[in-house]
Amino acid sequence: MKFTDGYWGMRPGVEALHPAQAYDVESDPSSLTVYAPTRRIEHRGDTLNRPLATIRFTSPMDGVVGVRITHHSGGVERPPRFELPGAGSPPVTTHVADDVAELTSGPLTARIVRGDDWRVDFVADGRALTSSGTKGMGFMTTSDSAHHVVQRLDLGPGDVVYGLGERFGPLVKNGQVVDIWNNDGGTASEQAYKNVPFYLTNAGYGVFVNHPGRVSFEVASEMVSRTQFSVEDQELEYFVIHGPTPKDILDRYTALTGRPARVPAWSYGLWLSTSFTTDYDEATVTSFVEGMAEHRIPLSVFHFDCFWMREFNWCDFEWDPRTFPDPEGMLARLHARGLRTCVWINPYIAQRSALFDQAASKGYLLRRRDGSVWQWDRWQAGMGVVDFTNPEAREWYASHLRRLIDMGVDSFKTDFGERIPTDVVWDDGADPERMHNYYAQLYNSTVAEVLREKRGGADAVVFARSATAGGQQFPVHWGGDCDSTFASMAESLRGGLSLAMSGFGYWSHDIGGFENTPDPAVFKRWVPFGLLSSHSRLHGAGSYRVPWEFDDEAVDVLRRFTTLKLRLMPYLSAVAREAHEQGTPMMRPMALEFPDDPATTYLDRQYMLGDRILVAPVMSAEGDVSYYVPDGTWTSLLDGSKVTGPRWVRETHGFGSAPVLVRPDTVLPLGATDDDPQYDYADGVTLLVHEPADGHDSTLVVPAAEGTGGTTVRVTRSGATVRATTDRDDVPWRLRLGGTDTLVEAEPGTTSLTLSL
Repeated sequence: MKFTDGYWGMRPGVEALHPAQAYDVESDPSSLTVYAPTRRIEHRGDTLNRPLATIRFTSPMDGVVGVRITHHSGGVERPPRFELPGAGSPPVTTHVADDVAELTSGPLTARIVRGDDWRVDFVADGRALTSSGTKGMGFMTTSDSAHHVVQRLDLGPGDVVYGLGERFGPLVKNGQVVDIWNNDGGTASEQAYKNVPFYLTNAGYGVFVNHPGRVSFEVASEMVSRTQFSVEDQELEYFVIHGPTPKDILDRYTALTGRPARVPAWSYGLWLSTSFTTDYDEATVTSFVEGMAEHRIPLSVFHFDCFWMREFNWCDFEWDPRTFPDPEGMLARLHARGLRTCVWINPYIAQRSALFDQAASKGYLLRRRDGSVWQWDRWQAGMGVVDFTNPEAREWYASHLRRLIDMGVDSFKTDFGERIPTDVVWDDGADPERMHNYYAQLYNSTVAEVLREKRGGADAVVFARSATAGGQQFPVHWGGDCDSTFASMAESLRGGLSLAMSGFGYWSHDIGGFENTPDPAVFKRWVPFGLLSSHSRLHGAGSYRVPWEFDDEAVDVLRRFTTLKLRLMPYLSAVAREAHEQGTPMMRPMALEFPDDPATTYLDRQYMLGDRILVAPVMSAEGDVSYYVPDGTWTSLLDGSKVTGPRWVRETHGFGSAPVLVRPDTVLPLGATDDDPQYDYADGVTLLVHEPADGHDSTLVVPAAEGTGGTTVRVTRSGATVRATTDRDDVPWRLRLGGTDTLVEAEPGTTSLTLSL
């Protein structure tokens, strides 16, 4: 929200108050509190009839400084608040002197200048990462009497901002106005399904605004050298998170707000959907499954979209008997083929559903202030919204999911959760404005917890659309309703990379696009992008997405990249472990992996899959693509060709190809199985050694199928000899020079191999 009129003036009706000096400072072993009047105090009379800002500095974890700005503190604090599982009481030091006051947590210091001008510097590594100077903090009252708390943090020359959720515009947010407010707005506008009040910069720090409701960001868009954020409230809390690298920032942020959960190995395989409004029954499903097998395309998950339930009844959690008269038998038959199953759900109860009256009578649905059930006709006629702040409603909803799991359902697609009204009363007295975004957290956590419970605490997966801060704990999330065009393919990738910079470890999208039917060229170009994402799903709106609906070449392209992904499982499983343990996303913007290369700063049409594989999706029918290659000699994983950077490359690719490059000095484990994501990854593994530097010495763990434990392999290079040793001797394995046919093979019992360059 903009408050100023250019640099000098204020917009009509806006009154501004800013801290003028750090008049008084109090400290204790864990905090520093600054009392800052909005006018300099020259004599006692100046203390009268004057607002006082109270700014409290704390630390929830090492390297993170919290700032709470308060005007009037007497309000009633209402839920929700973000849960911060990593928050604690780390050791801090405070220092108060006549000229400065400081709170230090690990490498980060908040330094409050006690001079003639108000200033707070956030200092690390001997420099100010960012600052809040004169008029950088304040209270704004607008013409409608709304009270806002505002913070502006400096941006230096070359500083750029990433994150703020899954946003489909440019990856770099400088120059953008971003409102943190979940909307069902598709992928072609400034709206987003997943809004996260967190951003990170290339300047060594990130910022998390600890407010679950609407937060308005002006990212170098009101004042071009500042990032501004504001809330309509009497209080604002935010955390400055030290890096120094972007990965370090994500590590600290996800440690604070929750790590991305592990997901089961089977979820990395190919998902196939019925699509949305298409006609389907068990015969249709069986024909798709058998067709994939006949075309030798490995399938891991079959998804039933909305019409597995009867129309006008969503959600009643009952299979439509007209099309699925034997759901238990059908699910068992799919399981017998080695498939997992997923069904679509949403958090709404249509009026025609047999569950509506039950939920309404027991207080399980959101109510208006007059006590009536909140209803409307958008999406489902007369639908109400489940109130997940009511523990009984949450358990009631979960009980229906348990029944489906007992039938044989393995996962749920948790659609919607963004259209949450604010003219309602919540069971726990929650603030409706704060609950609008936070609803997604309660919805997805309810479903994820049921799945984990039914799996005995083992890894589970949802396929979710809406989210907010902390939502990374309940993966996987997909990109929503994109169009079936190359432009939409690009905007989807931008959204996924933006979400990655917001702490989310996994991400998916509808291969070929959702709306309309893709041209065969769009579908075939989208396939490599889809299969080289963390999770891969074929889904659409009004048409089937099986490849033979397009052409024979589409079948070949899908087979090639599906089997490639399954052979990459030893690598992907290790990358997923990084996401879970450190918060580093599986799909990474180039700037996250190469923060010291200024050429990567704005790149958003290519990405790194883990730290070793560069992917540049082809977004043209003709196959023309341009992409940037960082320093070193990179090797195509598909044909073994070499590309040396740093430089821009222009190429033309056929439909069965795309730039998929392996980073130099890489040992890439390639599995022996290409028809299932679950297998013993070490059994028959091929270690692809790409451009090893002389003196190379690396150790990697080839993980077990579910990503825990595994086989340790050490690879070294001395002169022209590459040597690999393993701690497992009961399986065959190979050592191969990447991009060539040069390899050596080890039979069981052999724990060491050498290769001549």
